[in-house]
Amino acid sequence: MAAISFDPRFNVEVKQKSHGVVVEEIEGLIRVYENGHVERPPIIPIVPCTTSSCVTVKDVVFDKFTGSWTRIYVPNHSDKMPLLVYFHGGGFCVGSAAWSCYNEFLSGLASKAGCIILSVNYRLAPENRLPAAYDDGIETLMWVKQQALNGPSEHKWWLSHCDLSSLFLAGDSSGANIAYNVATRLGSHGSATAGSGIKPLVLKGSILIQPFFGGESRTATEIHAPPQVNSGLTLSACHVYWRLSLPFGSNRDHPWCNPLASGATKLRELKLPPTMVCVSEMDILKERNMGFCNALASAGKRVEVKIYKGVGHAFQVLHNSPFSQIRTQEMISHIKTFINQ
Repeated sequence: MAAISFDPRFNVEVKQKSHGVVVEEIEGLIRVYENGHVERPPIIPIVPCTTSSCVTVKDVVFDKFTGSWTRIYVPNHSDKMPLLVYFHGGGFCVGSAAWSCYNEFLSGLASKAGCIILSVNYRLAPENRLPAAYDDGIETLMWVKQQALNGPSEHKWWLSHCDLSSLFLAGDSSGANIAYNVATRLGSHGSATAGSGIKPLVLKGSILIQPFFGGESRTATEIHAPPQVNSGLTLSACHVYWRLSLPFGSNRDHPWCNPLASGATKLRELKLPPTMVCVSEMDILKERNMGFCNALASAGKRVEVKIYKGVGHAFQVLHNSPFSQIRTQEMISHIKTFINQ
């Protein structure tokens, strides 16, 4: 996600400190100084766990060394449920599993789709450039595997409700990029199927919501897109995010940014689970997302494409209009069908 709104207090706050020249900025979201200091204004409220009559929610730290943690959503259902490991958006540089917009969206998704969700609070760039977020994704799965094999009883409140044979990786924007790259890692160890290294968990699929990919060459949609009034991403913000998150010296044709770039692992050789890609009609990434879907299909991968008309990037968490809320319910319905087929 990019410029959602601008908090004028941000300017007041930074004037009180001296960190040198600002070298990178997305107005209202992140400001990086030449001395490495990073400022992220509280543009979206951080909310504590809120358990309702429909969903139990708790935060659990799974890596004390990195500080990575997950917010776990468990619907009040009696049956075994699929497990979604979810990665939030924010260009790898901003965002939190505790943001109010994600807490609302994922609570609704868990309840209505009937699934347990682990929303991962991974390390952010530029303090922790890629592949740190991918490492945190793998670490999350290894932690879940360990709990499933011989974890303490304190985790039975959610683990006992999981159908371990029905694991899905999911995320929106940069979180979808993380989900995809974690899936490619799981399928790159010479096994016949993706994810054999995480047994007893069985990876059944990936859900990529407006995946954040890029490239040195701009698409027509990126070049000619009108001002993004109801969208959470701009082209200039994309470029800043990639400069801050990719390894030093890399450009936007790095395979983590552009999975179709020359030198990237050939899609046909990857062991990927079935994938659902959610594309927004008004998103500047629409053309890039569709090209990625077409490439997956051409490589013989199972891919389902869902297009949401009249809405932009991250509409499901921005909720700028009643219309976007209707589209969000459509998305939840599509996810429910995908994880239960």
